[in-house]
Amino acid sequence: MCARRSVYVIQSENSTGQYYIGLSADVTRRLAAHNSGESHHTRKYRPWRLLVAVEFALEERAIRFERYLKSCSGRAFLKRHFQ
Repeated sequence: MCARRSVYVIQSENSTGQYYIGLSADVTRRLAAHNSGESHHTRKYRPWRLLVAVEFALEERAIRFERYLKSCSGRAFLKRHFQ
């Protein structure tokens, strides 16, 4: 059985219109990495805060959910439910 994975959404504290959607086994550690500038894609909009994290028992389902959230309809879902 694969390790559990979480799909997370973080929001920039300085630029509230900036979001990042990711996948991790350790969301706390990953958020710390985003805030320390380790991620090239999120460095510019630091600091970040965790908006939501959803844990999945199956990695493949987490990957599918992350892809959905990154789609146009998935971003609309995020706006509708988490803003």
